[in-house]
Order: sequence, then structure tokens, then C-alpha cells
Amino acid sequence: MSDNRRKFLKKASAGAAAVSVPMLWPASASAQQWNNQPEKGATLRVLRWKRFVQGDEDAYMANVKKFTEKYGIAVRVDNEGWEDVRPKAAVAANTGGGPDIILSTNDDANLYPDKLLDVTDLSDYLGKKYGGWYPGAQAYCRPDGKKWIAVPLGCAGSMIVYRGSQVKAAGFDAFPKNTDDFLKMFKALKEKGTPGGMALGNATGDGLWCNWLVWAFGGMLVDKNNKVIIDSPETAKALEYGKELYATFVPGTLSWLDPNNNKAFLDGQVSVTNNGISIYYAAKNATDPKVKEMAADIQHAAFPVGPVGQPTESHLFFNQMIFKYSKYPKAAKEFLRFMMEQEQFDPWLTGAGGYVAPPLDTYAKSAIWTADPKNTPYRDAVKNMRPAGYAGKLGYASAGAGADFIIVNMVAEAVSGSKTPKEAMQRAQQRAERYYKV
Repeated sequence: MSDNRRKFLKKASAGAAAVSVPMLWPASASAQQWNNQPEKGATLRVLRWKRFVQGDEDAYMANVKKFTEKYGIAVRVDNEGWEDVRPKAAVAANTGGGPDIILSTNDDANLYPDKLLDVTDLSDYLGKKYGGWYPGAQAYCRPDGKKWIAVPLGCAGSMIVYRGSQVKAAGFDAFPKNTDDFLKMFKALKEKGTPGGMALGNATGDGLWCNWLVWAFGGMLVDKNNKVIIDSPETAKALEYGKELYATFVPGTLSWLDPNNNKAFLDGQVSVTNNGISIYYAAKNATDPKVKEMAADIQHAAFPVGPVGQPTESHLFFNQMIFKYSKYPKAAKEFLRFMMEQEQFDPWLTGAGGYVAPPLDTYAKSAIWTADPKNTPYRDAVKNMRPAGYAGKLGYASAGAGADFIIVNMVAEAVSGSKTPKEAMQRAQQRAERYYKV
């Protein structure tokens, strides 16, 4: 993400600071036991993605300080961009040296599961204590349904962000819940001179709407056996729908990356886009009176449901991995347990201002999700999320295909007319097979 977007989100964190944090202990909490004694003389090194909300980093580091004060274990925390964490994690896995713990994205843990510490005991403890892990989190971190290779952290929700007054002026008193009405709304907004727009460039987060589009019509990159099936009648229907949708977009979306829709929305160029909660908080905490005034008109909604009849949301998932080479595996487990316990995790969610959705059901009760009703749609992002590489097994191929933007590129080519839907599907099929046939 750009420096502008980071500045937006840094301002955002201020709005979350006043939210109170209630105790959320589930009834069964007292029954859960955890026995783990960190190694004497332990020190830890943690590598995580750079914060996009200042309150995230502030709350995270406050928790790190609490951990050190309690256990006497020094913890070094390094921060890198999403694009840099993945290769550094791969180097650590291949060389057998580096950070004890790495916080990364999507299915990275499935690239080198044999290099990761088994965290089944810890994940089972947390799951039983805090209402259970959502299915999407389990798919990423417990791929065989038995062994946990990483501890879920949550995800950055990708929701619809829209101007309520402009959607109403286009004839919609409520935000559309199905793809037919969604398209009608975009057409009406264009006719009113208040078009929408979503990223069609290689945008790591905001390009995820293309997964939603394909899945909503029953298309899939691969089936459950990892056979590439993107060239299909279902995908063709999604792309035909996408062509109609794209025709209503503001010009320029083919080159949009993650920061572009933020700027376009806050500049008043679009009335609807998809994004994390950052646009709203940027407006809410803006120094420009005109932008600040916009906050009251900003609304959030989940993506509409397509012909498949169920949510097909795609969000950026975060995991926590402990590497086997760590000299202090018990201390590393204790660190993750400590950070995921309610006394630390709930203040962190609050500090992040709704930017990170929880992977455990109990934390859906956090005050941050109801302190402002506009936060609520982001609460269930992990709960409703389909993992990258759906419906196949996660691993090298799914991670590579995602990083290569195969789905985003296919959608962009087809909807813009640079290729026919058939040509775009065939190219995507060929590109994906290079990963899945290795």
C-alpha cells in the first residue's frame, strides 16, 4: 500500500482509542487448562507485516511489553511490508534460521509445513476457550483437518464502501443483497453521474473482489482435487456479468492498485468501491472539513450473493507461524498464547479500529464491532471468508497462483474487452496449470 493509505489508516486509529473493552470470557473459560513453561534464558524475534493502522502497532507493542514484563523474555519485533514478509519467510524456512515467529498472509504456512512447529495443542486450547475457530481459518492453518501448522490471527476485511445518499438518489433505499440488483445499482449510479469503481490492477487487497465475482457464479480456479477448472461455463457467466459491471465504472480502474480507490472515493470520484475500513476512518478523522463531512454519508456492506446462493467473500488472511529451528519453541508458543488471550487480543482488536476481523467466535462480541454500527460489517470477514485457492488444497500452487494475480488479470482482460471471455479463461487456465502441474 502507498504512504498515503498508511497516513489515512494512521489517522484512523485515533477513533478507536475511546472504545471501552469489556471482558468477554466465555462460560467454559475456567475449564480450559494450559501447561507450558518457557525455556530459561529465552529471547524471541518476531517478524510481522507493517501496520496500516497506527493503533494496531501501538496495541501490539503494548502487549509485547506486558509479555516481557511478565516472563522476563526479551522480544524483538521487526516490521516489513506484505510483499517482503513472504520471501523473508521462505528464506527462513529454507535456511533454517531467522525469526522465531513470523506473521504472514494467506496460505504461506502451506508452502513449508514441514518447517513449522506443530501448534495443535495451542490452537485446540484457544479454540475451546474462545468459541471455536471459523472454517476459513481452519482451512489455512489446519489443512489436513488434524494438525495445526500455524495459529490464525484474523483478516483484513474487503467490504463494499458506499455513499448512502448517492445510492439512495439512484433509487435504492437499501444496499442490494444479490448480484442482479447490484448491477442495476451500478447502472443507476452511472446514469446519475456518480459512478462506482473497483480495482482491476495487481492490487493485493482490493483486487480480491475478482475472486468474489468468479465464485459468485460457481466458477473456481481449481476443484477439490486441485484440477484447474477455471475455463468453464460458470466462469464465462461471471465474466459476462463483469463486462456489464465494468461498463459502469469510472475510467482508469484497469490500472488501480490498492491506494487508488481510497483516493478516488475520498476525492468524490466514485460513490461505491470495495475496501477495508480505512476509507471511513480516514474521513472520520480527516482535517479537511469536506472530507470529514463525508464520514456521516459513508456506509459499509457485505458483497451481494450471486447465483450460487451463498456468500463468496474473499479477504486477506493473517497467520502466525513458529519455525522448528527456534531455540525457544515453548517461549514462542507462550508468546502466541499470551497475545491471543482476551486481556491482550481484545484491546489489540480495538486499537486496530476494526481493520482486523477475528478468527475466533468469542471475539465477535468485542465492543469495537458495535461501538460504531459502521464497523459491524467487518466483524464477520473471517467467518464468511473463502480461502484463496478455493476449492482445492492450499499450498505452493495456490500461493503462487494468487501472487501471480491470475484471477484478477483474467477478469481485467475479459471485462475490458482486450480479450474475449474465452480467450481470458484459456490464458488463466494455462497460467494456473504451470503452478498446479509442478
